[in-house]
Amino acid sequence: MSSRAFITGVSGLELGTAEREFIRAERPWGFILFKRNIETPAQITSLVGQLRDSIDDPNAPVLIDQEGGRVARLGPPHWPVYPPGAVFGALYDIDPELGFRAARLSSRLIAADLIDLGVTVDCLPLADLPVEGADAVIGNRAYGTKPAKVAAIARAVTEGLEQGGVLPVLKHIPGHGRATADSHFRLPTVDASRDELDRTDFAAFQPLADLPMAMTAHVVFSALDPAHPATTSATIIREVIRGVIGFQGLLMSDDVSMNALAGTIAERTRAIVNAGCDMVLHCNGKLDEMRDVARETPELAGEALERAKRALASRKAPGPLDRRVARAELDGLVDRVRTA
Repeated sequence: MSSRAFITGVSGLELGTAEREFIRAERPWGFILFKRNIETPAQITSLVGQLRDSIDDPNAPVLIDQEGGRVARLGPPHWPVYPPGAVFGALYDIDPELGFRAARLSSRLIAADLIDLGVTVDCLPLADLPVEGADAVIGNRAYGTKPAKVAAIARAVTEGLEQGGVLPVLKHIPGHGRATADSHFRLPTVDASRDELDRTDFAAFQPLADLPMAMTAHVVFSALDPAHPATTSATIIREVIRGVIGFQGLLMSDDVSMNALAGTIAERTRAIVNAGCDMVLHCNGKLDEMRDVARETPELAGEALERAKRALASRKAPGPLDRRVARAELDGLVDRVRTA
């Protein structure tokens, strides 16, 4: 049975009757969880089952933002704390192999946490390059400020997720690191030249162009399209994301309800689809907005459908993991940063 080209959040700890009816009728491609959806492991497992049952698809993708550091939907007392991305960058500066090892261990352990719950997609890794004076929304989530370093650590993070049976989502393509505003609240504009962007921000994403999925940045790049953020810019999606960077996987928007985007939810959804995103992401769980997104989103078809199929087909079965040993090694590596 066909799906519509959107991913939706839901409002609470279990699926309400109206939400269930909406999901059955509109058949989103996938779902995303936030802290409002999280209480205990048993409760999350039940909610994930309810979501998949509502569209009669036991393999429907369920996403989460579980990076470590301050972007972590799962946390104590039921789940451990993981380091922010900057720790991997600091270890890399001591010895690149230490940075790669910590990045793989952390994401491999995160993957194990997620698979236990039935969550199969993590919105990770980041390839954003923060610069001096940028908003702190990226900050210590980033692996560094040099494209080659960031791409290499992002690859290690990806490997850990994939070894644990979790699909990665590369973000925020083609780059959020230079933004001088948090796109959750207002629209950032980046005025760097095209040459500078090619050398830095875009270069960090190019080695990761083979990843199965990516999430766009709600950021205006004035040298490319002064009127539209990347998410709603056909020029940036065609010429930069699909062109310069060479990304050919499933492209999803960042959250359509974020304040960086202008217009009604319906207008934003149309703009995202028309620009060339394969998938619209809606996160806040507000049912009236969910209905607007569904109304303006097409059925998943054509190249977008093929990219979605390839993405899901790329998920591997989890490999073996001794969590206690892996956690002890990760903690030891993190201590190296604290004592350096």
